Amino acid sequence: MKMKIQGGIEMRKRTIYKLLLCLVIIVAGIGAYNARSKTSTNQQSITAVGSTALQPLVEAASEQYSADHAGIFINVQGGGSGTGLSQIESGAVQMGNSDLFAEEKAGINPKGLVDHKIAVVGVAPITNDKVGINNLSTAQLIAIFTGKYTNWKQLGGPNLPITLINRSQGSGTRVTFEEYGLKGHESATAQEQDSSGTVRQIVSSTPGAISYVSFGYFNKSIHPLRVDGIKPTEKNVMDNKWKIWSYEHIYTRGAPTGLTKKFLAYLKNDHIQTTLFNKLGYISVKDMHYQRTWQGKITKGSGE
Repeated sequence: MKMKIQGGIEMRKRTIYKLLLCLVIIVAGIGAYNARSKTSTNQQSITAVGSTALQPLVEAASEQYSADHAGIFINVQGGGSGTGLSQIESGAVQMGNSDLFAEEKAGINPKGLVDHKIAVVGVAPITNDKVGINNLSTAQLIAIFTGKYTNWKQLGGPNLPITLINRSQGSGTRVTFEEYGLKGHESATAQEQDSSGTVRQIVSSTPGAISYVSFGYFNKSIHPLRVDGIKPTEKNVMDNKWKIWSYEHIYTRGAPTGLTKKFLAYLKNDHIQTTLFNKLGYISVKDMHYQRTWQGKITKGSGE
């Protein structure tokens, strides 16, 4: 009888322990859920898509901004200016990055899109180091990219076939280069790449290769060329001596709000423009001595 009573007490204890354990698990689960909910509430994210010429700046700025603001995530993707403009027009992203004015891009309705000119970039022809040529006239540059010259020996260089590397058709860098570097001539059919980084890599590893990138992609692996004796420098862009340049736009669908508005203000901050811009090879719009309309008309004066 005594053993039965003790057994009953032990069973009740085990039942109580189980109930307490369940209660602890439930309370812990509620706490974790609340913590996740609170974290989720505090997190904010926006997405920028488009120009690979602008991508390094937006990526670097977004990393700095996120480091200074807990719970903020800014997703930055490339894809080219055409992608940036189409994505912002459809409302799929919060920011559409472009080397082009929306008015320049066929198939894009600029109505309702708000232009934020973030920076200016120069674009220059680049060659593989084995080419050994430092300067081309505009006429020679056009002849190369339209296929009239096929070997560097025709230009006083080594006996190497000329290998053209183009950006894809949706690229604002390509439009800028063809409009202002090739004087409106369309480049001959050649292999096309979606990003400036890939173009630089291919040119650096292909003897005889020539292409074009924005100044921010210059490094020791490739050789930027002078055109008509003018060196591709930021100062020459500011003075419009170097003609191959474009604005870097971030478009929003309507006036920006919330995190998008804050981040755009951050990009235009004087400290960012005198540190990050200089480091990455971008020119502040307010430092330009000339400005350009979407129709290509040049007037003297700052862009701001």
